[in-house]
Amino acid sequence: MKATQAEALYGHRVSSRAAPSNRQLIFAITIGNGLEFFDLTVYSFFAVLLGKLFFPAASAQQQLLLSVGTFGVGFVARPIGGVVIGMIADRFGRVPAMNLTLASMAAGTAMIGLMPTYAQIGMLAPVLVVLARLLQGFSAGGEVGVSTSMLAERAPQGRRGYYTSWQFASQGAAALAGSLVGFVLSHYLSDSALQSWGWRVPFLAGVLIAPIGLYLRSRFGESERAENAKRASAPLGTVLRRDGRAVLTALCLVIGGTSAHFIVIYYMSTYAIRTLHLPMDTALWSGVIAGAVMFVASPIGGILTDRYSRRAVAFWTRLLLTVLVLPGFLLILAWPSVAMLCTVVGVLAAVHSVNAGSNGVLLAELFPTSTRATALSLAYAGGVSIFGGFAQFIVTWMIGATGRASAPAWYVIVCGVLSLVALAFTTDRSGIDG
Repeated sequence: MKATQAEALYGHRVSSRAAPSNRQLIFAITIGNGLEFFDLTVYSFFAVLLGKLFFPAASAQQQLLLSVGTFGVGFVARPIGGVVIGMIADRFGRVPAMNLTLASMAAGTAMIGLMPTYAQIGMLAPVLVVLARLLQGFSAGGEVGVSTSMLAERAPQGRRGYYTSWQFASQGAAALAGSLVGFVLSHYLSDSALQSWGWRVPFLAGVLIAPIGLYLRSRFGESERAENAKRASAPLGTVLRRDGRAVLTALCLVIGGTSAHFIVIYYMSTYAIRTLHLPMDTALWSGVIAGAVMFVASPIGGILTDRYSRRAVAFWTRLLLTVLVLPGFLLILAWPSVAMLCTVVGVLAAVHSVNAGSNGVLLAELFPTSTRATALSLAYAGGVSIFGGFAQFIVTWMIGATGRASAPAWYVIVCGVLSLVALAFTTDRSGIDG
C-alpha cells in the first residue's frame, strides 16, 4: 500500500496547527478519560470502606467481594456503550460522542457521591450503586475508543504514538489525584468522619471536571466535524464484516494491558490493606507512586514508538512485565513494608506504562478511520469489561480459593502471554506514520 493510500484509509496526515492548540486539544480530549479513571481510583481505594457501608450484613471477606464485584458490574455495560457511542462517533462526529460520555459519566459519579448507605435505605442502597456503576460503565465504554481515535487522527506526522500515549498518561494523572485525595482523607479524618461523609468528597469533586471538559471540547467542534465529513453509514456492520480479525487481535492486546493496569495501579492498595495488613493511609501511597509513574512513563512509550518499531516496543515491555510481576509479589510478601510495596509497584508501573503508551497507537492503527471509533471501542470495552473490571474480584477470589497470596501475579502472567501472542498478528505502521 502506498503512503498516500494509507493516509486516506487510516487517517495519517500532517497537522498545520500551532503547538499550543495541539496541547489544548490533548487536554480537552483526555479530560473525560481522566474523570473516568479518577472515579475508578477513588472507588478502588475505598473498596473496603464501601463494602462496610453498602454490604454490612456480610462477612469482611464477602463485603470486599461484593464491593469489588459492584465495581466490576459497571464494566458489564461497557461493550454496549462502546458499540453505541462508537457508532455515534463514526456517523455524527467524535466531539458529540465524547460530550455524551462525559455528561453521563458525571451523572453516575454524582449518584454515588450522593448515595444513601445501607443503614439509611436498606437494600435499595446497593441496588442504586449498581445502577450508577452501569451508567458510568456505559459512558466509559465509548470514551476511550472515541478519544483515542481522535488523538490518532489529530496527531501531526511522526507524533501519533506520542499523542495517543496521553490517553494513558491521563489515567496516571487521575490515579495520582485520586490516590492523593484518598490519602489526605484517610490520614486527616477520623474513622467516623470518613465513614459518615469523607468518602463522598472525591466523588462529588470529580463531577466538577465535567463542565470544564464540555467547555474545552466545544471549542474544537467545528473543525472536528469538517475533518471527519465522510462518515460510515453502518459502522457496526462494516466492522463485523470486514474487521473481525483486527477486533480479536485488539481485544487480546487489551487483555494483557488491562489486567496489569487494574492489578498494579488500582488493586495494590486494597491488597496492602487486606493481605499485608498495612494501615490504609500508608497503603494508599502505592497508588500515588503508580499514578505518578504512569503519568510520566506513558508518553515515553509513545515517543519510543514514534522513533522505533511500535511492535518491538510493545513486545519487549510486555515480556518484561510478565517476567517481573511474580518476583515482585514474592518480594512484597517476604518483606511486607510500605517501602517495599512502593518500590515494587513503582518498577511494575513503569514497565506497564511504557507498554501502555506503545499499545495505544497500535490499537488505533489496526482500524481505518471511517469505523475506527466503533471497532476500537468494541475491542477495548470488551477486554476491559471482563479482564479489567473484574480483575479485583477474580484475584480476591483466587487468593481465598487457593490460599496463595501471590495469585494476582499469575493472573497478570496468563493475560500477558495472551497479549504477546496477539502481537504477532499486528501490522506495524511505523514507517507509514513517518
